[in-house]
Amino acid sequence: MAGILDQVDKRTNLVGENRLEILMFRLNGRQIFGINVFKVQEVLSCPRLTNIPQSHPATRGLATIRKKTLPVIDLAAAIGQPPIEASPEHLIIITEYNGTVQAFLVRAIERIVNMNWKDIKAPPKGIGRNNYVTAVTNVDDNLVEIIDVEKILSEIMGEDMHLENAEELLDKDGNKMTFLIADDSLVARNQVERTLKQIGVNCVVTTTGKEALDILKAKVDEGIDVTKEFSLLISDIEMPEMDGYTLTSEIRADVRMKGLNIMLHSSLSGGFNDNMTLKVKADKFIPKFQAEGLVDEIKKLLAEKGVI
Repeated sequence: MAGILDQVDKRTNLVGENRLEILMFRLNGRQIFGINVFKVQEVLSCPRLTNIPQSHPATRGLATIRKKTLPVIDLAAAIGQPPIEASPEHLIIITEYNGTVQAFLVRAIERIVNMNWKDIKAPPKGIGRNNYVTAVTNVDDNLVEIIDVEKILSEIMGEDMHLENAEELLDKDGNKMTFLIADDSLVARNQVERTLKQIGVNCVVTTTGKEALDILKAKVDEGIDVTKEFSLLISDIEMPEMDGYTLTSEIRADVRMKGLNIMLHSSLSGGFNDNMTLKVKADKFIPKFQAEGLVDEIKKLLAEKGVI
């Protein structure tokens, strides 16, 4: 197991090429699950855990890793499966999401695969809202389910979308604004939409970068100025079919919509986000998710652009 992530820093050259690498693993049974390697720091045998009284049932305890104390979340229990024994024969995946570091207990690691986002698909529509799958793909004729980690963390750690002293945000002419939102995670979409509704912003919500691009192209084909239709596009980076960087590049390459204000919003960590934001000519990158911070950055960006 040692060394499976030795080259993780070099993997960032995939960013911006509509590619990703998936760490595949098993929980219970034969089903294979996956998460983006960019969010993984380390994979280790499960250490001794310290119990946390009155914690969420899926939180198995605390682990001390390299002098840092991390919560260990049983990923199987978190998605409604039988729990996994916290023993050295099983593994923890140390990850960073939305500025927090935690470990996920899994039964076994499969391998890492390099894929194109075009081969990552949205879950079947009949799967229901109470699932923990944000995307699916096929590897060697095996279905791989991409875990919606943001939903799991939201349920375990809670979320606070309330804004103190929320005031309606209008454009410089006193009109309501409409933002276009692209995010494959139901939880993340709801977080953004609920936050923006508190400041009076209308939202058009999409689940993939391709869906957002199709909406924009359809409007410009009809002669509509999308820079007036949408005051801002807020896009996730990781999405099935087309990632946020590729979406931004496609928009900037089309003279009819290249002036659209674009903010990239992601749970991905790393300095490469700022570098890639410059490379694809997005206007701003901000990490997920803190409601006050999101609104503050939106106000700053739109003020700089002369929208408000």
